[in-house]
Amino acid sequence: MTIKPGKLIIFSAPSGSGKTTLVKHLMSVREDLAFSISACSRKPRKGETDGKDYYFLSPENFRQKIDTGAFIEWEEVYTDHYYGTLSEEVARLRALGKHVIFDVDVVGGLNIKKIFGAEALAVFVRPPSLEALQDRLDSRATDHPDAIKTRMDKAAYELSFEDSFDITIVNDKLEEAQAETLRVVEAFINS
Repeated sequence: MTIKPGKLIIFSAPSGSGKTTLVKHLMSVREDLAFSISACSRKPRKGETDGKDYYFLSPENFRQKIDTGAFIEWEEVYTDHYYGTLSEEVARLRALGKHVIFDVDVVGGLNIKKIFGAEALAVFVRPPSLEALQDRLDSRATDHPDAIKTRMDKAAYELSFEDSFDITIVNDKLEEAQAETLRVVEAFINS
């Protein structure tokens, strides 16, 4: 029996919008989903594990993989801070018949959608406001104030891509956003 490749569900958002929280909720309630672990060239944050949260690569190793065509998509988000989706990771999960969940930046999400078309659902998660996003980033206490300013500047830019996505989920009240996310994903999988 041939296994039908799973569909692709892409979550993108400005940093701090809550996309990772929504993705983790989905993963906890649906067994037919598999998370596409992205590669990145930054250092792990406290509590992050290589091969679980990200594949942590040096900038040099990341660039070598770019040169060999190992990525479906990749981007240099900040100087020497690369993020990307490994082709072999997606192929492995789809071969298992799993629906693949992506938690990627806005440009990466749109690039995946462009490649996979109707096989992919591109979901944009946005905060209720830029002020709410600033509060979330400040309360994380994981970044230096200069890094938060850079993220806020980037967030304003990323919000301009919202209309390019298939659907937007406003993450204001978490339980409502989780319920809407599940409804949207189940409708796409069942279509």
